Amino acid sequence: QVQLQESGGGLVQAGTSLRLTCAASGFNFNSHFMGWFRQVPGKEREYVASISLGGGIPYYADSVKGRFTISRDNRKNTVYLQMDNLEPEDTAVYYCAAKYAANWDGDQGTDYWGQGTQVTVSS
Repeated sequence: QVQLQESGGGLVQAGTSLRLTCAASGFNFNSHFMGWFRQVPGKEREYVASISLGGGIPYYADSVKGRFTISRDNRKNTVYLQMDNLEPEDTAVYYCAAKYAANWDGDQGTDYWGQGTQVTVSS
């Protein structure tokens, strides 16, 4: 059974940091690009960041570039999102995602989604 289990969300003040973790199981982690998306009620899901199969190439949305860092540990089947200098605009439910062998163009082609973890940034 495929599982993507996010953790690490919470309520923080602007300017502080959070680290999200996504533990994956039930599929070939090493063969999947891993990514993070976020969604605010009433809006479309938004791409945040993704990382290549071996972890050597990260990709970021312009809105988080320079503040967020994505990484993965293929030995632990885990992907991380380090979020620094958080802003109120980062408030959303954050979803972990997996896509076989290729990076995202939008959120099309995603193979697996997590349940999401809430991040709330107060001003």
